[in-house]
Amino acid sequence: MPHFITRFFVKKPKDYSEQKKSLQSAKVKERMSLARDTNTNKEILYYLAESDPDPKVREAVAKNTSAPIHVSSVLAGDDDTDVRLALAKRLMALLPDISHDEHSQLYAFTVQALGTLALDEVLKVRLALSSTLKDHAYTPPKVAGQLARDVEREVSEPILRFCAALADEDLLDILKNHPASWVIEAIACRDRVSADVSRAVIDVEDIQGGTALISNEGANLSEMVLQIIVEKARQFPEWQKPISIRKSLPADLAKQLAEFVEGSVRDLLMLRGDFDPETTHEIADVFRRRLDYAASNPDDSEPVEQRLKRAINEEGGLSEEKLSDALGMRDYDFVAGAIAHLAKSNFISVTKIIDMRAPKAIVALAWKAGLSMRFAFELQKTVGQVQPKEMIYPKDGTDYPMTADELNWQLEFLGLKPVKG
Repeated sequence: MPHFITRFFVKKPKDYSEQKKSLQSAKVKERMSLARDTNTNKEILYYLAESDPDPKVREAVAKNTSAPIHVSSVLAGDDDTDVRLALAKRLMALLPDISHDEHSQLYAFTVQALGTLALDEVLKVRLALSSTLKDHAYTPPKVAGQLARDVEREVSEPILRFCAALADEDLLDILKNHPASWVIEAIACRDRVSADVSRAVIDVEDIQGGTALISNEGANLSEMVLQIIVEKARQFPEWQKPISIRKSLPADLAKQLAEFVEGSVRDLLMLRGDFDPETTHEIADVFRRRLDYAASNPDDSEPVEQRLKRAINEEGGLSEEKLSDALGMRDYDFVAGAIAHLAKSNFISVTKIIDMRAPKAIVALAWKAGLSMRFAFELQKTVGQVQPKEMIYPKDGTDYPMTADELNWQLEFLGLKPVKG
């Protein structure tokens, strides 16, 4: 076809005055043409979005890439669901291009409109956002937080589990205020879980959520969190197997775990290839001693005084090893009685001191009984039930962190005789 004929058939864009005439037309076809045309004046597109009575025309404006972005606030509140869905699709497509400048007015209008759509009363709209934004690299954190709190599981769960833009502050708030089991598990299964969020998941004490977190290699479990997990694994046996094979489990925690787990979990600890032979031997020895302790104390009805007397007369007497075995087997009355004997006090006084849950008092009591700081640490955790953030830790891994004067002051305060130097 000759060039001049081609030019003859190319439709020339309407000028502003022609567009205004079409805008006032009663024919939907003419207004639809304006709504679809990327050359339509932005002021006219805004008017169509705000005032045109036909939802198909407003939907066309929502799809028009030339429509001014500030019209989004109007379209986000449109009565027609298809209009809002069209807007959502366009806004999500815009995100990669505008996210580089989060302080721009364009970005602010986009986030505001997406935020309105995230609270849409129609489930289909929120589902459309959730299904796309869960994997979207440029999802605005504010919008992610709104969708993560949605009452409908099919909207919130994908965001909770997959959306990398969801802030830790939102996750921590959700764990605190909306701890449904499926919510906890979704958070625990995220590709990356920070140390703070991991701690919050464990603190909720949900069995399935905790199991999922411990099994998730993408979860950052600090040594303190691992310590808490090992302690809680007594209460939640479902956690014992996953924590026993966790790659980051320190040797000392593995030995603590061996104190109370069943044989199959003990075997998993022994089969780990990252512990040295000495540690593996100690795990086996701990487990053997626990079995021996249980076998030597078969009658739960036997008075503590009688069992103490027998232990004192046995070879080795009331050794720290025997007290550790009793701690491992949760024989707390025996532990209190043994400490009372070693500290030259009485059972009632020792029990009252431990029940105070005061870390300094418990440490001083263990010191007076001639026990190690490591045992004092275990005593705080188990019988004393001292919160991890309040616990007194061994100095250099083995030593008492308090001076003799400080410890004796504690003893005098508790009504016990000080230890002479």
